[in-house]
Amino acid sequence: MLLKPKTSILQKIYLPDIIIGLWITIKNFFFGKKVTIQYPEERRNYSSRLRGMHYIKTINGVENCTACMLCPTVCPAECIHIVAGERPDKEKYPISFEVDVLRCCFCGMCEEACPKDAIKLSNIYEMSMLKRSVYEKDFLLEQRGHK
Repeated sequence: MLLKPKTSILQKIYLPDIIIGLWITIKNFFFGKKVTIQYPEERRNYSSRLRGMHYIKTINGVENCTACMLCPTVCPAECIHIVAGERPDKEKYPISFEVDVLRCCFCGMCEEACPKDAIKLSNIYEMSMLKRSVYEKDFLLEQRGHK
C-alpha cells in the first residue's frame, strides 16, 4: 500500500511556491543583468560564422560565376534563379542572377556547392526592406565590398 506524504495547508494552496517565484522575479527585475540593447547605437556581437547577405565574388571586375547551375540545384528553398549566357572569353556567365531573400533560409548550401567559389554569404545581417524584393546581379556584385 502506497502512503501519500502529508502536506500542510500552505503547500496545498502553493503559498511558498508563489512567494519564491515572486522573490525571483523582483530580484531579477531590480538587481539582475539588463539584456535590452539600444539598437541603432549598440550592436550585438554575432559569431563570425553568421550567414548573412549574399554577394558574388569578382576577379578583375568580372564575376567569377560560370552559371553552372549548381547553386539553384542544391538550394532547398529554391530561391536562386540564374539565366546563363555565353561570351567569347569565357564559356558561360550569368545574364541574370537573382536571389529571393524572403525565401532563403541562409543554409549556406549554395556557397558550398559552388566550384568557383563565386557566391558567398557575408556577415551583414541587416536586410530589412519596405517591399518584397529580389536581389539581382548588379546589387549582388555591389555587395562584395561590405564583407
